[in-house]
Amino acid sequence: MSTTRQPEPAITPAASQAAWRQVRDYLNRSRFELTQTAMASRSQEEFAPGGRLLARKHWIPETPVPLEQVNLRWQDQTPPASIDGSEAELDATRARRDDGSPYPFYADAVRDLAKPRLFENRGCYRLLEVAEDAAEPTLTFGRGHYFDVINVCEAAAHEYAAAALAAPGQLVVNSTATPFRAAIGDPTDLDRRPVMAAVSTLAIRYDRQTGSAEFILHWRDPAKVASGGGLFQVMPVGMFQASHDAPWNEANDFDLWRAIARELSEELLGSSEDYGSDTAPIDYDAWSFNQALSAARAAGTLRVYWLGLGMDPLTLVTDMLTVAVFDAELFDATFARIVSTNDEGHRVQLEDGTGQAVGIPFTAEQVERLTCHEPMQPAGAALLQLAWQHREVILSGAASPFGA
Repeated sequence: MSTTRQPEPAITPAASQAAWRQVRDYLNRSRFELTQTAMASRSQEEFAPGGRLLARKHWIPETPVPLEQVNLRWQDQTPPASIDGSEAELDATRARRDDGSPYPFYADAVRDLAKPRLFENRGCYRLLEVAEDAAEPTLTFGRGHYFDVINVCEAAAHEYAAAALAAPGQLVVNSTATPFRAAIGDPTDLDRRPVMAAVSTLAIRYDRQTGSAEFILHWRDPAKVASGGGLFQVMPVGMFQASHDAPWNEANDFDLWRAIARELSEELLGSSEDYGSDTAPIDYDAWSFNQALSAARAAGTLRVYWLGLGMDPLTLVTDMLTVAVFDAELFDATFARIVSTNDEGHRVQLEDGTGQAVGIPFTAEQVERLTCHEPMQPAGAALLQLAWQHREVILSGAASPFGA
């Protein structure tokens, strides 16, 4: 007697959503371990010095570059990207909505099934080009949106986590199990996908009298952030974007220092992100916080450097790497009311016996501990390694021409 094979029952929306949440939870619990696995699948030639971030060779200068020497260019007509997160290669990892249809984009699923405290699709400056032969670092930007990061980068990480869950114990995830990542191809190809870059800043307090230094370290709370949760990171970090989507902010806020100043105020002092720029652009010259820090930069008591950029091997998120070195007196006066927690996590401190430490000692021991043995975000680990490598330049404020 012959039998007819019955089709497999379709997965219900509830089961689909539960499976999606399981992978999302696993991703947030295991970002560090998954990153290590993702790193192992790539050749060393793909990485920036230190082996943490994917980067092209001209993305990392040989020596730190004073921030004022970094040139930004604007391209008004932003070309479409080939990859946007709607690809069929993601179908196997898409959750089903209550009506049975798949979520079209990963950000839609995050919004409905695992929304963090901070989740808003604001405009961002999209990185289009990093000049290869320029005399100074030169970056071209156009228009993009934050959810481009979620729909491509977090979706790629989710796919990778699902593949890792399906093959426990494997040191390298089989590439055939990650078709979306394969479709992206070279993650450093800025034409292939929309690349929104964060500005990661290592804030250092430097005591010239004793020669000691400490840096601010952050722990990112996965309940509050959509990417990089559960990991240590430098502080402050923020997407390179205007302060508000009102059109007059696009040009006014298109400046690396202004972005860093806002993040220093928001993350270290707990200041509001509402600058009133929904009705008028920020008057940076009249902002007392920016006035004081700009004067300190001119006086040399605050030194800000560009150390390059690179991409996380798991999420493919892009970070621009900067370091801000404050003389101790300036730091203490500026951040007398430094916060312990903020909207993205909490500041990490070590007990030093005095009760006066605000961060982590900038020493070989602590740099090695964090970059080699602790669950630290790759961008933060790379930045900390580069800063330690170039500590004589950044701490002393010695001249450091690009490419020297």
